[in-house]
Amino acid sequence: MSRTSPHTHLPTPEVSRRGLLKTAGGLTAALALGASATAADAAPATFTHPGMLHNWGDLNRAKVRVAAGDDPWLSGWNRLTANARSQSTWTPRPQATVYRGSGYPENYQILYNDIAAAYQNALRWWVAGTAAHGDCAVRILNAWANTLTSIQGNADRFLAAGIYGWQFANAAELMRGYAGFDLNRFKQMMLNVFYPLNNSFLTNHNDACITNYWANWDLCNMASVMAIGILCDDGAKYDQAVNYFKSGGGNGSIRRAVPFLYPNVEGYDLGQWQESGRDQGHTIMGMGQMGAVCEMAWNQGDDLYSYDGRRFMKAAQYVAKYNLGMNVPYTTYTWGSGQNCSQQSQTVIGSGSRGQVRPVWAMLHYHYNRRLYLDDKYIAQMCFSVAPEGGGGDYGSTSGGYDQLGFGTLMYAK
Repeated sequence: MSRTSPHTHLPTPEVSRRGLLKTAGGLTAALALGASATAADAAPATFTHPGMLHNWGDLNRAKVRVAAGDDPWLSGWNRLTANARSQSTWTPRPQATVYRGSGYPENYQILYNDIAAAYQNALRWWVAGTAAHGDCAVRILNAWANTLTSIQGNADRFLAAGIYGWQFANAAELMRGYAGFDLNRFKQMMLNVFYPLNNSFLTNHNDACITNYWANWDLCNMASVMAIGILCDDGAKYDQAVNYFKSGGGNGSIRRAVPFLYPNVEGYDLGQWQESGRDQGHTIMGMGQMGAVCEMAWNQGDDLYSYDGRRFMKAAQYVAKYNLGMNVPYTTYTWGSGQNCSQQSQTVIGSGSRGQVRPVWAMLHYHYNRRLYLDDKYIAQMCFSVAPEGGGGDYGSTSGGYDQLGFGTLMYAK
């Protein structure tokens, strides 16, 4: 497609065979597509593109609404265009090796700034059709694909591979088909540099007790595996992430991430988040990381948002309520830590960073309330208290300010 096509006509989205199988009755749809009636056809390999954090409809809606000057999209757009990383003059600084972790020559800040710039310039190209921003996004993606060979550090290298893996793949997904973007080279970087670390962590957990690491460690690596699966049209990797979400052994799987449920607390079902006894900054981060997994799956026809009786929504309501300054119930949380699974417990909810602002709520509110028409009282209050959402660098210059790509008001408002 041409570089400026979003300004006049967005490309037709690719049909999701995975979604078609779900909506048309599985085997019947497979046969209609000319597939043989075998068990292998239950896991289709054709994905919707674009189909990670944003589908074609999201992008088209933002384009139309911003062009019309409608709020809240215009306010979200203004947050995007004001961000220093959204400028087409951004110059990438690719590194051969990225380091994250004390005791190492840390340079991962360069990576997360460049990813934010690639994603934000990609959004500006899609919404306004400006070739200079599309060119900038591709310049960043190609530079890293041609340079990065390794992610190193202490255990934090797994955080880097997870968080920046799913974010980088999302930026690339927005630019697939753009003239000059070496998608195949970028896929190889994701498969050779990011995926092995993602897979290693989910499989071995850095040789620690499987419950040693907080939920976010699993979640970011799950999100990266899922995003790489979509980017590379790799059904096995996509299914690896979905299966881990449903039944994985670590704290990122849904029942471990939300270990305790509280039905009908002042009229609303709540779920305690695994990191709630730790602090609220990491807990709110978890809303963004699990949200990313659920949104990417949704755009491929899998509803993880509602899995297990909408367990994630109950957790998001719980986290939102507490961070709005209200009381929530808390059950002592006990887990095995270290290499020998020595027992640790948290007896009270953690108040550190309570009320911290992160751009995670628009995605959740506009899904549960506007797609599903559910009463999401506390999520909604959080969403509108922080709107319009910004992105990289708007919530601090350290890594926590880049754990989400942001700009949910622009991209998810309905």
